Amino acid sequence: MGGKNSVLKSFPLADTKNGMISVSHIEEPYGDGSFPVVSIGISLKKNSEEPDWKAHIPYDNLDELIEALREAKEKYGK
Repeated sequence: MGGKNSVLKSFPLADTKNGMISVSHIEEPYGDGSFPVVSIGISLKKNSEEPDWKAHIPYDNLDELIEALREAKEKYGK
């Protein structure tokens, strides 16, 4: 399981010494014929091979996710 992974962006995870957030595009994440996803990975160690946590988001749900993140930032962000 797991297709071709292309890291789009990585940046430091706030309030950690070495944590990183990575955003990737994954082709066929669940095998042949599965639809591509955006993967959001959280690593507590900067040079980890695999993230400690990850979420796969179908492209069809990105607009809803972005809106929910904006709402969270407006309501609870600094």
